[in-house]
Amino acid sequence: MAKKDEQGPIGPTGRPYHGFPTPPKLDGHGPARIIALCNQKGGVGKTTTTINLAASLANYGRRVLAVDFDPQGALSAGLGIPTHDTPTIYDLLLDTKRDPHDAIVPSATPNLDVIPANIDLSAAEVHLVNEVARETILSRVLRKVSGEYDVILVDCQPSLGILTVNALTASHGVLIPLECEFFALRGVALLIETIDKVRDRLNPSIELDGVLATMYDPRTLHSREVLERVVEAFGDDVLETVIGRTVKFPDASVSGKPITEYAPEHAAAQAYLRLARELIARGAVA
Repeated sequence: MAKKDEQGPIGPTGRPYHGFPTPPKLDGHGPARIIALCNQKGGVGKTTTTINLAASLANYGRRVLAVDFDPQGALSAGLGIPTHDTPTIYDLLLDTKRDPHDAIVPSATPNLDVIPANIDLSAAEVHLVNEVARETILSRVLRKVSGEYDVILVDCQPSLGILTVNALTASHGVLIPLECEFFALRGVALLIETIDKVRDRLNPSIELDGVLATMYDPRTLHSREVLERVVEAFGDDVLETVIGRTVKFPDASVSGKPITEYAPEHAAAQAYLRLARELIARGAVA
């Protein structure tokens, strides 16, 4: 439960807790703002965040394209999207003249489309290594459809290889899901360094849209201390919204639904809806 001071309730990050109003509807759609969800450490909630943030933004009337950019294909599975015998992001990377619409699949959630991935994507780095301007291939693919969406979310694999650099080069912003656990902190400096290099050499306009604390358990001193250190390190870049730890996430994944549909009244679903409102309020999404 949030504490209170003279300014009102204080959230888990130690700052005043804002409600963030329901965003107004848009008059039209596009061009999309592309956001990469990155962290080279696995198991920090990247895919869970991509799925549920995408569904939450779609809930507020935004047209969303979620790009599964991880060979594990967890985003596709988590939204119940088939990944075999169908074009995937891998096919678009290998043939940039191909129409991206061939690989776009509508999800069961209104306003939310997906470009799926499967294990074939693991071979992409080998194929791309000798390509000219290989870091810009995803950017060229997404450019063809960005006018149809308000936001494109790219779920990156847990590494800092060619695929992740492609995602950063294509993106306007980066969202870093960060597990509230000590070892999750250690690699963030390397990720920030990679983002800085991409900004310097490939994509001068990329911004850090925020650090999202995930798997937070207020009952443990460890979670609270890690979150405190994250705020000390990143200041206002740490989003006010904090995603708690719950067994509902794997349950929702098995059902092939976002948690906002699987358990809409659950605190975790409300947290992702709040995250969508916060990003809109911060200007990271239209």
